[in-house]
Amino acid sequence: MAPRPRIPESLRDRPFSRREALDMGVTSRQLEGGFLLRLFPQVYILRDHEMTGSDWITAATLAMPECAHLSHVSRIQALGLDIGEIWPVRFTVVGDLHLAMDDAFLHRTAALPPLDEVGVTPAAAFVQFCATATVLDAVVVGDWLLHRRHMTLGEVAELSRAQHWRPGARQVRRILPVLDGGAMSVKESEVRIRLEFAGLPRPEVNVPMMVDGELLGIGDLLVRCVMLVLEYEGRQHAESPRQFNRDIHRYASFRNNAVEYLQITNEMLSRPRVMVTQVHHRLRALGYNGPAPVFGDRWDSLTAPIPRSVRRSR
Repeated sequence: MAPRPRIPESLRDRPFSRREALDMGVTSRQLEGGFLLRLFPQVYILRDHEMTGSDWITAATLAMPECAHLSHVSRIQALGLDIGEIWPVRFTVVGDLHLAMDDAFLHRTAALPPLDEVGVTPAAAFVQFCATATVLDAVVVGDWLLHRRHMTLGEVAELSRAQHWRPGARQVRRILPVLDGGAMSVKESEVRIRLEFAGLPRPEVNVPMMVDGELLGIGDLLVRCVMLVLEYEGRQHAESPRQFNRDIHRYASFRNNAVEYLQITNEMLSRPRVMVTQVHHRLRALGYNGPAPVFGDRWDSLTAPIPRSVRRSR
């Protein structure tokens, strides 16, 4: 059996290239040992290392030539958002480079989008993402990128105008008006956009709830016309004692000051029509006399690819 390779500490918890290892004193024979796993041509990992999505993106990037740039949903995933499939890891390249590699895909283009030190810029990746994304996924991703200041609305709008020929440019212009960078979580974004596309009032996101100059807490979503706060309750709220206690105190403050609120659970959100209907019933109880939810064309468009124009409900 080959001896256990003497891998430097800095390479033990991540994928690394053959060139990196050789430069650090690892021999070619050690790289062929059974304690290493080859992920891509000339890219390795310790066999007992548990791979993450980020590790796969790193590994694929190491295997690519410098002219190939991390892009599309893979560039967004590299920022930390868990959305879509990791494989294939996507790259953009100018010209006719042909490189057959399992679990990686090359998008060829006549001109590169804007780049940063990681790959295409997040704004450029969002434009690319919108070429095939559903409306719902585009809103969730767009809100997330805006909230974390990975991009701005102006940056995306300018890019879609300057490179109007690029796949996704027309679709992203249809999505920009319904994005909201105030949303702190993808679930808040989903609740908001489902209510809006069902024809209910568009909630405001993460609103400080003040009574007599005192801050009671931050409401996830506020339907201001009846002052109803919608609070998304994810698993992390129950699993984190600190968050759980914060929720208890915030809800107690709401009740003590007659602030109406409705908790939206993950189970409710898994049945979106039921969730929207329950919110509407609560709105009606508080005096809302606007239109009832409509589960028509606009609602259905949420789970379809982004159209060239966002149609209104029938």
